[in-house]
Amino acid sequence: MLEPADAVHNHPVMSATEGGASGAKQFQEVRAEVVGSLLRPRYLVEARQRLEAGEMAPAAFKAIEDRAVDEAIRLQEEAGIDVVTDGEQRRYAFYGHLIESVEGFDKLGGWAIPFRDESGDELILKRPVVVDRLRFKRNLCAEEWTYLRARARKPAKVTVLSVQQAAAYWDPEKSRAAYPTRDAYLADVVDISRREIDELVRLGCTYIQIDAPQYAALLDPRMREGYRSRGSDPEELIDRCIELDNAIIDGHPGITFGLHICRGNNQSRFYAEGDYGPIARIFERTHFHRFLLEYDDARSGGFEPLRHVPEDRVVVLGLVTTKKPRLEPADDLQRRIQEAASLIPLERLALSPQCGFASTMEGNRITPEDQRRKLQLVGEVAHQVW
Repeated sequence: MLEPADAVHNHPVMSATEGGASGAKQFQEVRAEVVGSLLRPRYLVEARQRLEAGEMAPAAFKAIEDRAVDEAIRLQEEAGIDVVTDGEQRRYAFYGHLIESVEGFDKLGGWAIPFRDESGDELILKRPVVVDRLRFKRNLCAEEWTYLRARARKPAKVTVLSVQQAAAYWDPEKSRAAYPTRDAYLADVVDISRREIDELVRLGCTYIQIDAPQYAALLDPRMREGYRSRGSDPEELIDRCIELDNAIIDGHPGITFGLHICRGNNQSRFYAEGDYGPIARIFERTHFHRFLLEYDDARSGGFEPLRHVPEDRVVVLGLVTTKKPRLEPADDLQRRIQEAASLIPLERLALSPQCGFASTMEGNRITPEDQRRKLQLVGEVAHQVW
């Protein structure tokens, strides 16, 4: 049975630095990392389709998943990435671990949002919506982590959905019978998320990344209006979700927590633009040790909002795009790192791609070879600079 709606307030609340210094230092020397997802091999996509059609046994599918994870780990390690993921090969989307491990969601019945590219071409993504009380079926990430831990030769991390992203899956009409208020729903999300993080820590995971692209969605006027039409004030939602994301990660000394914020990523399209200024209080008030931020083009704005990042945190600059095959010149990346270093000391910076390569199963419009070259570029530039 999950906790009542106000139980979130019973979780221990810490200051921004209390209990967190050891977690921050543990991965301080990590200069090259990925955000999470990697392109799914065609054989894995086809196997998942066969599994869902009842044409493949789960045991056979797991062997294929394992092969894809092995290849993802080897790809990152050979490219010189300092901390690796399993490429999210076991998920149909970056949020799939929540939707498939917890009962209560309609997988495709939620607020559909448009992703677009620079030409204006749009793609509509159907998102989940909570329609019943959440019921815990299985651990969200334990399988991912234990297999990754056993196979990786380098430090590794797990990606977990943020409360702020999960907030987008509540609708005042479709969710009302299960949760009359958004806060009642989010209290259960916090409970499930803390349970998962506790289990990951027990299993030896020391770096957990929280994915929160919806924070940057609140930079976009159309997205903000979408929240308003569903009964959520955007500014109040930011403040509430900062509180709840802190409630999830607090009380875990020695664990590094990263926060990833981007402007949408689906088949090489995005849904928001603008610099981080309007949501810069996230840097000041959340308790994360590392901020993984999107900075691959002019749509992301400048580095000026980084002035709001506290002195004991690390910023991972997402300078290499995952949306386009063009390979950035190494000199350009080094120049932009030095530009950011005028605001944050170089020793508190790191480098990554701006987002995952496949936030959804379909993946971005690049080839596996493009992906390999971009990962290698991140590794090479990071080790040259630091």
